[in-house]
Amino acid sequence: MAEKLPVNSDSGTESTEEDEEVEPKFKYQRIANDLKNILNADVVTCTAVHSKFLIFGTFRGRVYLLDHQGNSVDSNLSNSEQHTHKVAVNQVDVDPKGEYVGTCSDDGKVNITGLFSCENNQNLSFGKSIKVVALDPDPKSRVRRFIVGEDKLTLYERNILKKLKPTELCAVEGSVLSICWQGNFVAWASHLGVRVYDLSERCSLGLMKWEVPQQARLENFRCHLRWSNEHTLLIGWVDTIRICVIRKRNGIEAASSNLPGYVVDPVSTFQTTFYICGLAPLASSQLVVLGYRKERSANYKALRPVLCVIEYKMNSSEEICTDSLTLRGFEEYTVNDYSLGCIIEENRYFIVAPKDIVVASLIETDDRVEWLIRHSKFEEAIDLISAHGAGSLPVLSVARLYINHLLTLKQYEDAAKLCLRMLGNNKALWEEEVFKFVKCQQLRAVSAYLPTSEDCKLDPHVYEMVLYEFLKFDVKGFLNLIKEWPPQLYDGLAVINAIHDNFRKQNANELLESLALLYSYQGDYESALRMYLKLQNKDVFELIRRYELYGVISKLIIPLIHLDRERAFKILLDKQKIKPEVVVQQLEQNQEYLYWFLDDLQKIDSSNVFQHKLVELYAKYDRSKLLPFLRRSKEYVIQDALAICKREGFYPEMVYLLGCMGGVEAVEALNIIIHSMSDIEMAIEFCKEHNDNDLWNVLIDESTKQPEIVTKVLDGIVDYVNPEIVVSKIKLGQTIPNLRESVVKMLWHYNTQEQVLCTAHEIQLDDYFDSHSEVVAMRRRAQHVSDEHHCPQCHRSVLMKSTANRNCLVAFKCGHIYHELCIPGGTASVQCAECDMGNSDPSEE
Repeated sequence: MAEKLPVNSDSGTESTEEDEEVEPKFKYQRIANDLKNILNADVVTCTAVHSKFLIFGTFRGRVYLLDHQGNSVDSNLSNSEQHTHKVAVNQVDVDPKGEYVGTCSDDGKVNITGLFSCENNQNLSFGKSIKVVALDPDPKSRVRRFIVGEDKLTLYERNILKKLKPTELCAVEGSVLSICWQGNFVAWASHLGVRVYDLSERCSLGLMKWEVPQQARLENFRCHLRWSNEHTLLIGWVDTIRICVIRKRNGIEAASSNLPGYVVDPVSTFQTTFYICGLAPLASSQLVVLGYRKERSANYKALRPVLCVIEYKMNSSEEICTDSLTLRGFEEYTVNDYSLGCIIEENRYFIVAPKDIVVASLIETDDRVEWLIRHSKFEEAIDLISAHGAGSLPVLSVARLYINHLLTLKQYEDAAKLCLRMLGNNKALWEEEVFKFVKCQQLRAVSAYLPTSEDCKLDPHVYEMVLYEFLKFDVKGFLNLIKEWPPQLYDGLAVINAIHDNFRKQNANELLESLALLYSYQGDYESALRMYLKLQNKDVFELIRRYELYGVISKLIIPLIHLDRERAFKILLDKQKIKPEVVVQQLEQNQEYLYWFLDDLQKIDSSNVFQHKLVELYAKYDRSKLLPFLRRSKEYVIQDALAICKREGFYPEMVYLLGCMGGVEAVEALNIIIHSMSDIEMAIEFCKEHNDNDLWNVLIDESTKQPEIVTKVLDGIVDYVNPEIVVSKIKLGQTIPNLRESVVKMLWHYNTQEQVLCTAHEIQLDDYFDSHSEVVAMRRRAQHVSDEHHCPQCHRSVLMKSTANRNCLVAFKCGHIYHELCIPGGTASVQCAECDMGNSDPSEE
């Protein structure tokens, strides 16, 4: 029989003055029955846990098969001495179906034994100590493959003739210390660190070096490997845990170099406060870790081992709970004497010591719920029931106990939130719980969470009680409820009468707005709009939009813009609602508002009739928009725009307008650029744009007066003006900065241009002669004539033996062949009569 194991539980956080009792995570039972008798005479050295049974090897070389209660199970292991070892068993591994077990020992033997069949048994002798063996995890394999770790990693495969074929997978630094096989990936540890081997590609995915502990050797600690799923590897070694994900390389990584198809990504690495004796997954980001404390007792004995639940993140961890375990003989054990097995699907964990095996199981749902309720942890109890289903106590019963508890603590808001979360659409329960808030005068707390949908609409009296309480104690809250709640929940006229009965001047704004909303709900829109305008409330826009009160607002345009320009323009810019002419007429008395309106109107209607007003408005309120407007629009008088720009001294705009006018005005624009703006680059671009000789002459004349800009002019006039004109106007002895560099650059440019023209000319000549040769060859080509060709005119064969006069033939380029006598107009004709194709040189045969 199994006996319960006493444990001490510690939370993962520091203790406070009054330590909060921590919810137990596990319940523990010590395996007894036949196991107890076995351990009285021997000690456990290794174990393998299967969902059906437990297998362990001992110091004396025996291998035992027991059920999970500790009872011996009859098998080949117990019926023959052939499957035992002479010395301690180092490793035990079992296949997924629980049909075969692999063992290895310091006696140099590796045994693959069928538990209930001897068909595929294997006994190998290596003549040296073998520490690890791993069976193929594929359920369909039937132990066709297994791996042995020594000074190399070797895969053994059974062929059709049932003979083993060894394949060396990888050389090892030292020896193989641990192996864990999942699918096509084999994780194994050596003296340097951990590797993952891909059996499908027959290559290693890399080495994860491990930090060597101080004053110790890495191989003196057992490396614990476990696959939590197909692509996630858990590694626990010394006092470090690493979570690794095996992922497929993306297209870029795979194409960039000759690398394996998969890569090992460490997603989390963290240290523990104890040495690791085993680890297994619990939840998505939680581990169960068996630990050996680094500290010693007062008499330098080992402390009790710990079973710890750790929640890990990127590179950090948190101990959720820690249980100290009292195992038989724990004071005499070392870190390598312990191991941890698990059945992940059942959340059962087997803590194995040389003289003891204890099973840790997650506590049952009902026990947890009762414990949580006793300790007033209702939230956790509800979550637990929701996650695992209702047991003996329904979730609604726990929720109602929780609501009473919160009301007792005067945590009214939390109680209201809980009602919303738990009561759902149960109308009867809602009305029953709401009256608990009535007794506390805390209807305001629950108001935000009351159901208001048609699926669960409470009695109107309930909503009116809430509104009356708000009207009495919180007018702003009352207004918010009027806005939020559908008006059909309560009697609107009754609420309007209540406002009049409890009207207070200090809350006039809120109460008037509430009346406006209630009037709107009742369909009295004119009264509602009148109150909104009186209050200067922005909800007037929503009222206008919803009920299309556009005909009423034509004389209220400026007040509406003053109240909210964005929302007002949203209405005013819609031609279907109000005409732009009406808006512009009203805004003439406020030029800034007119500017805002026309600017927005221009964005949505670039052909509106008010564009001429924008020149003056942009010049006054936003000059940055003036020049782009002048460039894209033509709906303004250019002379008026120029006058405004001259008045304001806007030179770039003046240049653009004068340039558009051309002639003398363009010269004026150039003078503005040179003298007023002092921008010679702009002047050059202006001349290039207009490409007018008079403009170039003005620019060149100005350059001779300012030697510092001569080189810029020389650089800019290339391909537009003969540079000799500029050079000829330079006075003898005049100092021109950087003249030499500009002349060299100009000569290089013309030299390059000349080379390009010469090359193009040569190419053209070559092409001409090639084309000429093709034409000559085509003209010299013979044209085939046969009996099948008929004269298009007389429809006879062109080859006639009886009439000699008709044997003179004329062939056109189009392919038609005539008798010479049949050609209309005689041989002087240069066109085929059939297709009117010109043929200036018909051939005669």
